Amino acid sequence: MPLSPNLMEILARARADLRMGVPVVLAGADGAGMMMLAAETVSQDRLALFHDAGGEGDLVLTARRAATLKARVYDGDLARVAVPADAGLDWVRSIADPADDLSMPMKGPLKERRGGDVSLQRLALTLAKSARLLPAALLLPVEAARAVALRENLTLVDGVAAAPSMLLLANLDHVVSARVPLSRAENARLHIFRPQDGSEEHYAIEVGRPDRSAPVLARLHSACFTGDVLGSLKCDCGPQLHAALGRMGEEGAGVLLYLNQEGRGIGLANKMRAYALQDQGFDTVEANHRLGFEDDERDFRLGAEILRRMGFGSVRLLTNNPNKLAMMERCGLAVTERVPLKVGRTAFNAHYLATKAAKSGHLL
Repeated sequence: MPLSPNLMEILARARADLRMGVPVVLAGADGAGMMMLAAETVSQDRLALFHDAGGEGDLVLTARRAATLKARVYDGDLARVAVPADAGLDWVRSIADPADDLSMPMKGPLKERRGGDVSLQRLALTLAKSARLLPAALLLPVEAARAVALRENLTLVDGVAAAPSMLLLANLDHVVSARVPLSRAENARLHIFRPQDGSEEHYAIEVGRPDRSAPVLARLHSACFTGDVLGSLKCDCGPQLHAALGRMGEEGAGVLLYLNQEGRGIGLANKMRAYALQDQGFDTVEANHRLGFEDDERDFRLGAEILRRMGFGSVRLLTNNPNKLAMMERCGLAVTERVPLKVGRTAFNAHYLATKAAKSGHLL
């Protein structure tokens, strides 16, 4: 087997580089490409080198973030804003991060670009999201992508091959399982699943010995550090987690999938950014949009794949979210029953729950 990394491993390197503020190079079909820096992590020194390169650099944003900035969107799901020659870190961060939008609403004038292929720009935003960074990227055209990457010792990503690869679900390896008695379910085992793309591990808590030939009582639970660990009153996640395990303990069997997709898939740091925007008066969905994300960035295919790997073909799903039901069915798992999970309402999360019902279709 070759020792050099494959595409999946190169993408993992690229995500790590971007999180550290290191540029990566995206190569197009013609050999030219783009040097990419994540707007959130770029340093002053690297921004200066970006300017010194002499090309016409862009700050690429999602259409959601562009709408907040009143920037014109010519490319459907993204906007390209020309980076002024004197732009500093404050300008870059103010365009990418909505933290000061209300105190400094006028960001412009902004010069938007249009025309040409934007496949590398789209890939850049996907990469930033997958690295759990703000979806905003500085891009500088380069004529010989491979030569630039070799000269500067930067990770080179084949943009043509990477774009469809980013949409695929990485294979999951079952690493280990062991008995873990829980207060709500003493006969529980914890299974660890590790994606081969280097992303976060996911967990399955198996209660009892569920019959693989019958529908299993199951819950797809997305990680929530603030609710599950700290007992936050801003959401209903912690009570849902414990109520689901309690129901499985009472029935003597079930599977709770604990998926590391914090903050509806945007990561804990961005979730806290959304909380700060909620303190300014925006609801959950509005806050996500202002950050540049969609309402929900989670990938529920993970849950279906783990259940299949564990030998299940049908579920009784503990959820209030119809999107989870639809995804299970699309992934080939039969949903024989939706089991409601209405717990955890507080004075602090009433508006949050109302938004989930009104804008995300949750059955509350």
